[in-house]
Amino acid sequence: MRPALAALLAALALIPRPAASQEDFAAPSAAPEPSLLDPGTLAAPPIAMPAAPPAPASLPERLSEVPGTWDLSRDGTNRRCVMTLRSENGDAGQRISFPAGCRRALPVVSGIAGWLFSDRSVRLVDRNVRPILEFVRRPDQRSLVAKTEGGETYSLVPLDIAAMRPAASTAPDIAGIETAPAPPSALQTAPSVPAELQRPPTSTATAAPGPAPGVYALDRFQERDTCRITLDGAGGGVHVVPGCHDGGLEVFDPVRWRYANGRMTLTAKRGHTIDLVSSGDGRWRREPEVGTTFVLRRVD
Repeated sequence: MRPALAALLAALALIPRPAASQEDFAAPSAAPEPSLLDPGTLAAPPIAMPAAPPAPASLPERLSEVPGTWDLSRDGTNRRCVMTLRSENGDAGQRISFPAGCRRALPVVSGIAGWLFSDRSVRLVDRNVRPILEFVRRPDQRSLVAKTEGGETYSLVPLDIAAMRPAASTAPDIAGIETAPAPPSALQTAPSVPAELQRPPTSTATAAPGPAPGVYALDRFQERDTCRITLDGAGGGVHVVPGCHDGGLEVFDPVRWRYANGRMTLTAKRGHTIDLVSSGDGRWRREPEVGTTFVLRRVD
């Protein structure tokens, strides 16, 4: 048996084995080359743009940020008063001052003897520290609103208060603002894409034109041409024309303007801002609409 087994094993060894398939030795496929037919491979690398500086605070978060000049007005009327909330202690909370004409424009002011600040809100109180107007924040966080038992609504809008004033070390130099340098041309230009592969824009709507430089009159509710300002070209300076008799705008003291994303922004000397949107026919209204009407009208 042993010689027979050995002969069988020898015969099996002589049988040729099948050749290995080509797939067994194929090299791993290389990454595909970028295709000129794939527009996605032609996009330029994203360019890191500097973040826009945060907008200055409009409303106070603590007592020390309240003192300054505020615009008090009755909604739906042209009755308003520019008042000063002071930091000194008085007989009824903190001291408050306003022109004598405020009592005629807003009779509710006659009983106000001071102000208090609590829960991030302002209260105007009488001599017995009882609230006359209790203001709370509007959702836009740009102004305060109060309602009386008689259904009247009042707005309190900050014009120039401590919360708006940047620290001396970080105060913006309005006159020395410079635009960021453009990125290198090599990063600006993407590879050309064949015309047949270019996609048409998803929308053909064009942005509304910005405000034209020139002279603008400030209109209030039922009051026209209370003040005039001049806008320099290309988002430049703002100049109040002599003879202005609008206390709110004089206190705000705009020095620069710009236009972006459908909004015109007036920047005050201390850095706080007012936004306006176009209402057509060369008119720009405050956005959001709070307090008395604030409309800039182009004067030919």
